[in-house]
Amino acid sequence: MDDDQLVARIAAGDDTALRELFARHAPWLAARLRAALPAADVEDVLQETFLAAWRGAGGYQPQQACGGWLWGIARRQAALALRRRGPAATALPAELAADLSSAADPLQAALSRVELDDALTALGQAGSPDREVWRLMYVEDRPVAEVADLLGVPEGTVKSRAHRVRRLLRAALRGSQAAEGGTR
Repeated sequence: MDDDQLVARIAAGDDTALRELFARHAPWLAARLRAALPAADVEDVLQETFLAAWRGAGGYQPQQACGGWLWGIARRQAALALRRRGPAATALPAELAADLSSAADPLQAALSRVELDDALTALGQAGSPDREVWRLMYVEDRPVAEVADLLGVPEGTVKSRAHRVRRLLRAALRGSQAAEGGTR
């Protein structure tokens, strides 16, 4: 039985066909996912991929390659997993470590961190509306709609707060540079 027939059987509710499709495609999908995801997330993304394939089998177009269809689903599931994990948990520590290790002057790196911490005080205490918008949008890289849902406010409010956050941070960072005699 070819992949197209398996997907048609999955669309009809046959879970043995899903197991067969998984056995055929999971190894190479896992290998490709390992290039983009932490090893601990690969199995979860594979499960989400085949769950999405189960749900979307009715919309499968047999003229396309089944492997390409599955890879498209896997890519979307990997992106969702990385978004849920958030850049603060994955990319930010590595980025900070690279910045700190490549800094020509450790004192300058420490001063930059202090400047950022000082600028964040302009947003108010942790948990304040502006600080939460900053954390959710710029640290965790969440979209406006999701931030609005999490905070229980309209999207327009989130956009206004994000604009205010950028303005406050810009002013605070310029103020600290002016106090040091720097220009920008």
